[in-house]
Amino acid sequence: MAAGGADKFSVLLPTYNERENLPLVVWLLARTFQESGNNFEIIIIDDGSPDGTQEIAEQLQKIYGSDKILLRPRARKLGLGTAYIHGMKHATGNFIVIMDADLSHHPKFIPEFIRKQKEGNFDIVSGTRYKGNGGVYGWDLKRKLISRGANFLTQVLLRPGASDLTGSFRLYRKEVLQKLMEKCVSKGYVFQMEMIVRARQLGYSIGEVPISFVDRVYGESKLGGNEIVSFLKGLLTLFATT
Repeated sequence: MAAGGADKFSVLLPTYNERENLPLVVWLLARTFQESGNNFEIIIIDDGSPDGTQEIAEQLQKIYGSDKILLRPRARKLGLGTAYIHGMKHATGNFIVIMDADLSHHPKFIPEFIRKQKEGNFDIVSGTRYKGNGGVYGWDLKRKLISRGANFLTQVLLRPGASDLTGSFRLYRKEVLQKLMEKCVSKGYVFQMEMIVRARQLGYSIGEVPISFVDRVYGESKLGGNEIVSFLKGLLTLFATT
């Protein structure tokens, strides 16, 4: 925690082939935190990107300083859940922000997450595409149907108490995220869903903030047929075990 008991926010940014997106998302994050007056650090966890993402991250560290940009790379692609565990080991903030590095999640919503957390003293604040003025931009109909269908199935089977389970833009109390990571067994896209389901089981409070999700501008989406099959398998596993 920052000196004097003030809150500090550690942003975990797992990356894989994000050299075009990383400079912009880091600039937006730095500007957002500076304008809102919140103490922050950005932890970049690159999984051996062959496109030079790590070299870009090193340049960004020189620009913003090693107190604001922490580089915690790994040798190869090891998955989202383990990236968060790896990043969290090095986080000095008492709150953790998780988000995508591909500009799908705009940092401008983070001050709203922080306000919401303070307002309800929530353990978790989750960005939602499915409430209020939240939405998805840049997806074709097939992708929207897959997302809506996945969310609907999840709501019916798991009754999670949150409107957007597959999203990955959230604010956690650090100790809550640590506890959830100990409980979660899923990988890939199911991981985000399990985090919310386990949070409900453990009695953690969840606030929601409507967000706009914008499809990536640079690079390729990592959602494919294998991920959809894995999602369905994971959903059924969670249904059977929770």
